Amino acid sequence: MVLSRIWSAFIIVAIIVASLKYLFSDNYKQIYNDMVVGKSGDTVQIATHNTSDLAPEIKNALLLKPTFDDNRIHYKADSATSMVKVYRVQETDGVIGTSETAVKICLGLIGIMTLFMGFMGIAEKAGGINLLSRFIQPFFSKLFPEIPKNHPSFGHMLLNFSANLLGLDNAATPFGLKAMESLQTLNPNKDRASNSQIMFLCLHAGGLTLIPVSIIAIRASMGSHTPTDIFIPCMMATFSATLAAMIIVSIYQKINLFQPVVIAYVGGISAIIGLLVVYLVSLSKDGLDEFSKLLSNGIILLIFFAIVLGAIYKKINVFDAFIEGAKEGFWTCVKIIPYLVGMLIAISLLRTSGVFDVIIDGMKWVAAVVGFDTRFVDGLPTALIKPLSGSGARGMMVDTMQTFGADSFQGRLAAVLQGSSDTTFYVIAVYFGAVAIKNTRYTVTAMLLADLVGIITSVILAYIFFA
Repeated sequence: MVLSRIWSAFIIVAIIVASLKYLFSDNYKQIYNDMVVGKSGDTVQIATHNTSDLAPEIKNALLLKPTFDDNRIHYKADSATSMVKVYRVQETDGVIGTSETAVKICLGLIGIMTLFMGFMGIAEKAGGINLLSRFIQPFFSKLFPEIPKNHPSFGHMLLNFSANLLGLDNAATPFGLKAMESLQTLNPNKDRASNSQIMFLCLHAGGLTLIPVSIIAIRASMGSHTPTDIFIPCMMATFSATLAAMIIVSIYQKINLFQPVVIAYVGGISAIIGLLVVYLVSLSKDGLDEFSKLLSNGIILLIFFAIVLGAIYKKINVFDAFIEGAKEGFWTCVKIIPYLVGMLIAISLLRTSGVFDVIIDGMKWVAAVVGFDTRFVDGLPTALIKPLSGSGARGMMVDTMQTFGADSFQGRLAAVLQGSSDTTFYVIAVYFGAVAIKNTRYTVTAMLLADLVGIITSVILAYIFFA
């Protein structure tokens, strides 16, 4: 019910804001077109004026250089004719293009899903998932008390968390969807999210990642002198968000985290991560890239090798088991299409209507009024869009770096915010959609609170490390 209300609110607020812009600003007379059929990157022509008709501040700015930007409205002067073109650039697709994008995302998942679900099918028949379940069961049984001892869902969840930790998004999604399907077999109410599903999804959305490889690569490509300097803040922020998710859900579900097993596992994981961080910070950028590729890709191949070897030892028909699992992966991708389309069109309306711009401008005004350093507000668009769209947040991070510089405070903060959590609403749409869950209970609230912890931690760390 919460997700339904949020989804409805997204659409209603977006259309109201767009209507106000249409009525009270001459710059947004095509905004309805933008919201429905507009394309990302489209140039929306507003008007053409004589230079003498412009406001003095705009006229003076155009005397210094031929282009000027004012609150997302662009001015381009033609010195030969003394005319100035006024235009906007659309940031994201309208709902028609977004619907097509959602389907393309699902189609793009089919190959990956069939690959990994195929190997998962082999692992299940060979007993590998049960082996992983027994390994992690002492810890997970405390966080997931409703799951029977040695249930295969423990193994699926462990694979998902491990893939996330190594930054293997392509592998994490199939493992995570398999975990949700496994948990759904234990769910007495198939339309309502179980406690175990909520705990798993909130921990997954914490986005705990060891090496933010893509963020480091983007910073390097944009001319950063020290592209790896966001590594430790990213690691600390995403760990804080994941820990917050575990604590928040545990409070909802009345789970006691002060148990020796929980403390020992969390402490042990923290110590291992800490040692890896100490080692990784001693590496150069090239060394970090090489280690990351070796670790992530090497582990994937090791998993494939172990699964096939185990299946041969158990005398399993390996190829038939792979095909059986791969078919399941294909149909899972088809099932999530309606859920993903529904979520992404609501997000598209929010972005094309300018709701995010209103929020950011309002936050900057409030920060200035109370006397805060307003630099952090320039990095927040990444954080606000991240729960809604991973690609949108990445675009905002790049835009921040282009505007302020890759090594600026704002650019570094945007990079840390990009690595601090996962895409909350995308995760909810895909994972709950795969098992046809309609009542998500308090999942959205818990995830957004964990996201808030990640954002606050990121801002604090950015001031500690980079201010």
